[in-house]
Amino acid sequence: MITGELKNKVDKIWEIFWTGGITNPLSVIEQFTYLIFIKSLDEKQNDYDQNAALLGIESRQIFHADQQAFRWKNFKQLKAEQMYEVMTREAGVFNFIKNLHDDRESAFSRYMKDAMFMIPTPQMLEKIVTNIDTLPIAGRDAQGDLYEYLLSKVATAGTNGQFRTPRHIIRMMVELVKPVPSDTIVDPAAGTAGFLVAAGEYLEKNCADLFFDPALKTHYNEEMFTGYDMDSTMLRIGAMNMMMHGVEYPHILYRDSLSEQNDDADKFTLVLANPPFKGSLDYDSVSADLLKVTKTRKTELLFISLMLRMLKKGGRCATIVPDGVLFGSSNAHKSLRQEIVDNHQLHAVVSMPSGVFKPYAGVSTAVMIFSKTGAGGTDQVWFYDMKADGYSLDDKRQPVEDNDIPDIIARFHSRLETEGSRQRTDPSFFVSKAEIVNNDYDLSINRYKEIEYEEVVYEEPQVILKKIRELEAQIMEGLDALEGMV
Repeated sequence: MITGELKNKVDKIWEIFWTGGITNPLSVIEQFTYLIFIKSLDEKQNDYDQNAALLGIESRQIFHADQQAFRWKNFKQLKAEQMYEVMTREAGVFNFIKNLHDDRESAFSRYMKDAMFMIPTPQMLEKIVTNIDTLPIAGRDAQGDLYEYLLSKVATAGTNGQFRTPRHIIRMMVELVKPVPSDTIVDPAAGTAGFLVAAGEYLEKNCADLFFDPALKTHYNEEMFTGYDMDSTMLRIGAMNMMMHGVEYPHILYRDSLSEQNDDADKFTLVLANPPFKGSLDYDSVSADLLKVTKTRKTELLFISLMLRMLKKGGRCATIVPDGVLFGSSNAHKSLRQEIVDNHQLHAVVSMPSGVFKPYAGVSTAVMIFSKTGAGGTDQVWFYDMKADGYSLDDKRQPVEDNDIPDIIARFHSRLETEGSRQRTDPSFFVSKAEIVNNDYDLSINRYKEIEYEEVVYEEPQVILKKIRELEAQIMEGLDALEGMV
């Protein structure tokens, strides 16, 4: 979670951008990210040098002999005019990061080629660099917190259409599906690659041995992560985000996931996503394969159909859906739910409170977790009614003690052993496939949850009236006493 100190310093830098004429939040984040990226390259070079010294080998060089002025530790000490000249000249720092990858087809190279340096004056650059140098962001967790806060400002603008998924919800979803080193992971609506970053962080923490296996390490850096988006700015930010989190060659691609342009089928073992909710497309612009599963123009349904197609058999998916997907009565809604329940294996539906996406949106959502089998397998579905996620459910979203997320993760992974005896009045319980089918494949928790009503016993009316008269008498006595004082 971002600290007050970091938040205040970031706000100060944001104000420098704003007063300097860069007011588009995405543009601010881009320029901010370029400088953070330059700083992180210097930190990575330090790591290479220290590790090489410990092992007695030659250090890997990000900065060559004639590029030492590009290192943050040297760059930040230049005077304003000189700093600006080193940044903007043809063979300067900015072109250095644009051409960092020799592979011109890498995601980073592809989206950095159109990148522009927009800070207009030497004085403004020097002021921003000086303030960035004071940010307490050593380590990937701190950089992740910084990104989380920066990206929150995108949604605040309201007009960019970018709605971030809270980082703790992303981490919960990753913990629920537990990525493994052999996975190939995709987010068909990647944005800034938050789900892919979180999956990488989970593997670093829980499967660190993979980095000692050359084949798995190559797989991690070059093949494991794929993300699609249609916004080149978000693709640029996403590619840098992945690189700052240690993934050297992420597949962050410009692609309309729902169109014929995307022919991915039986390709991935894990989907993690929060696809666009509200939107309708023309049938002509949607892949015919997706319409076979559910004929609809609603993006939230089409994306789930896409996820099924993209997964290999045995592959699993955790995706956020609006509540309407769970109980919508249209033929498209029903057919999609029937497809997942009958032909694949639906594991769980975690209902989330509507405040999870505030202050940007108040929509009620759920997390669906399923596996692609092509042969059924849904015997019973586990439901959880999340009431708290560790933050207040108002627009302020302040940290609070109530948090169901640890309980959700623990109960999900032990559900077959411990959840069978749970009652419908409990926060979590199983529902059989037969009951779901009988309820027209309705997957909303309110259809199955039972509410306990406590009987409230009131006093007899005569007793209540007597007490009212006694109170009235006391009031009149008090008024008479006051009147006598006047």
